[in-house]
Formats: sequence, C-alpha cells, structure tokens
Amino acid sequence: MSALSGKTALVTGGSRGIGRAVSERLAREGARVGVHYGRDATAAKETVSAIEATGGQAFALQAELGVPGDAEALWAAFDAQAEGLDILVNNAGINKAVDGTLKRIDAVTAEDFDALFAVNTKAPFFITQQALPRLRDGGRIINISTGLTRGAAKPELIAYAMTKGAIDVFTSTLAKDLGPRGITVNAVAPGPVNTDMNAGWLRGEANAAARQQVSGISPLGRVADATDIGDIVAFLASDDSRWVTGQWIDATGGALL
Repeated sequence: MSALSGKTALVTGGSRGIGRAVSERLAREGARVGVHYGRDATAAKETVSAIEATGGQAFALQAELGVPGDAEALWAAFDAQAEGLDILVNNAGINKAVDGTLKRIDAVTAEDFDALFAVNTKAPFFITQQALPRLRDGGRIINISTGLTRGAAKPELIAYAMTKGAIDVFTSTLAKDLGPRGITVNAVAPGPVNTDMNAGWLRGEANAAARQQVSGISPLGRVADATDIGDIVAFLASDDSRWVTGQWIDATGGALL
C-alpha cells in the first residue's frame, strides 16, 4: 500500500510548476488529488491526464483567487467532486505587480500591493479557514513560502516577500491551534526553481549567465527542479512527518548557508 492510499488532497495552483510536481507526486503516493487552477484549464487537464496515465486519481477544479468569494467558489467546486479532505497544499501565488513586472518599494502601487496580498495571503487564510470543517483529524496543511523571508532579500520582490512572511506566521500559529486534532502545519520555502514562471530569466542560451549564477548559490551547484520541492511536500504529507509541525523547511538547496 502506498503512503497516501485512501487520502484526498487539494493543491492550489496545482496545474503548473511546483504545483504540478506536488500534484503528481502526491498522486504517485496514492492520494486522490484535486488539481486547482485559476485560468489555465488546458494545463489542469494535462496534469490530471498525466496523473491518470500512470494509474493515479485526480480531478480538476477552477476558482480564481484574489477576488471576492474565491474561497467559497473553490470549496464549492471541490465539494462537487470529493467528500472530505486529508491534505491541503496552499501553493498558488503570484510574485509580480499587476503590470507583470517586479518592483522595488518606490514603484509598488496600492493596486500591486493589494493584488499580491489578496492571492498570496488572504486567499490561503480563508481557504484554510473553510477547509477545517472538511479536514479530517490527523490531516496535513502545507504552505509554500520562500527563502526570501529568511535572509535572501531581493528589493524587487519586497511586497511578494512580505506576503510570504505573513504565511510563515500563519503556519506556526495554526500549527499550535490545530495540534489537538493531530493536524500538522508546515511551510516549505524554495529558492529559485526552474519553472515556467521563471523561464523568462532562467531558461535558454540567453540566460546562461543567470542560470550559472543561481546554480552557484547552492552548495549543490544546480538550479532546483519542481520535483525537488514536490518530494519535500510529499514527505510532509505522509505519516513519516507526523512529529514535524509549525516548521519552516528550507528548500533552497542550502542557498542560505
């Protein structure tokens, strides 16, 4: 029997990048995975198909995050296809301003700030709040944070890092609150990962210098793959992690050493 057989998981932003790697790994461990997406239905269908092609179980559900009623819409879509929850992965997030750029403090607008916090902080807070009646005792909540909150500061990502700093506090406080139910809550904090979100500056011959620089930050001498993060999440979702809660897991490949 696989580690997560009989479990139901929900991965927000589960159709691409880190989210897809998490969805596929949880499914390989036996979980039935709800693959949430905001707008890219094609990517969600591809992820579900990939899981099913290897004998796993998955379903797609759509809800735009960062808008009024987002948590309610997400859970209505989930409830239509599943009953009860064992694993919640708050992965969906954005790191750019509304115009698609990265900005230092002097350029961040109120609209940029509100949009980042709406998706990265408010949405997971209320998604989790509404998950609790559905989440079975002994369940798992895993939040995706970032190495930017613990010493890898980048001025052009100041507002984004602030949203994740709030998630770090959310993680440790919620772990204390839910401990009596046997529910663990942890945060996984990646550094740069080779995903579509970072393709514009990390992939291709034109970005070879940037890729080499990022590789040099880690003692392991390479850029992270999404599966590196997915494997850590799978550990935290399993019973092997039962004595780990309230923790910020450094998933930067040692970049903060």
